[in-house]
Amino acid sequence: MTADPSVQAILERALAAVAGARSTSELDEVRVRVLGRSGELTGVLRRLGALPPAERPRVGQEANQAKEALEARIAERRQALKGVEHEAALAGERLDLTLPGRAVAPGATHPITRVQDEIIEVFEALGFSVAEGPEVESDYYNFSALNFPDDHPARDMQDTFHVGPDALLRTHTSPVQIRVMQAQPPPVRVIMPGKVYRRDADITHSPMFHQVEGLAVDRHITMADLKATLALFARRLFGPRTAIRFRPSFFPFTEPSAEVDVTCFLCGGSGQSDGGACRVCARTGWLEILGSGMVHPNVLENVGYDPEAVTGWAFGMGVERVAMLKYGIDDIRLFFDNDLRFLGQWAPGGPR
Repeated sequence: MTADPSVQAILERALAAVAGARSTSELDEVRVRVLGRSGELTGVLRRLGALPPAERPRVGQEANQAKEALEARIAERRQALKGVEHEAALAGERLDLTLPGRAVAPGATHPITRVQDEIIEVFEALGFSVAEGPEVESDYYNFSALNFPDDHPARDMQDTFHVGPDALLRTHTSPVQIRVMQAQPPPVRVIMPGKVYRRDADITHSPMFHQVEGLAVDRHITMADLKATLALFARRLFGPRTAIRFRPSFFPFTEPSAEVDVTCFLCGGSGQSDGGACRVCARTGWLEILGSGMVHPNVLENVGYDPEAVTGWAFGMGVERVAMLKYGIDDIRLFFDNDLRFLGQWAPGGPR
């Protein structure tokens, strides 16, 4: 039986188009044009109801056979075209291993890490070891063992992040002093770098910042030893002409206590810069850098030391503040914004 001329013509045109398709997208266009909802063969099947009843079975059978034949040819051609397209894609992505590599821009040590490493290096050269401790502490190690009374303002929720009934984010690295002294008898010479946390945030304060604290405990340790050590540290970090001064202060864990200032790095201690008042030290010639003092006898007793036999001194400084003074940075938030324009200044050849 001969196929219906219209069905046969549609099939022949479609098979020729399938054979001539150069991509799977062209193949899809043929499929839609012939077999889609508005396609030519689909239209033949939809018009079966208009044919004489005697013609319907034959034309329907021919249309379905043509549809099956075309679908089989399309599937076969699609498989072949996919192989060609895959080979073309691989050829386009081929790498020439003889080409020179692309240079990677060098990274930079973060200024906080850089300054902290410089501080550690100074004290390691003086014979101090480095100790670290947990950032989540108990109330005992963070406050009680350091001679903080129960009603001390530093225990207030406005200052401390509490994470449980007896757990908090340490507000200083001083708890490491307690842990070190509990673990070893005198003599002790140790520095304690690390992150600390307080509820405070503005251009000069951050909820998370870095501290380096130092501790020396032995027989016959005096305030003079503390001053000599800090004077040497200031000259190593800020320059050989840097001087320091002590101002009386109060800390629960030291007695006596002192704030330590260094001569202004911009005006050299004169209070004058560029013909007017120094913008960094506000004409004072001094910049506050750290707190210090002799370890309180109660703290020595809390760790099992005899305050009649040994004495000690301690100090603590904020690494961000030292970095701000050292590099003339006026906003602490720059350290944590991850702005590559700022951080790139510490790439090789940047600030010293």
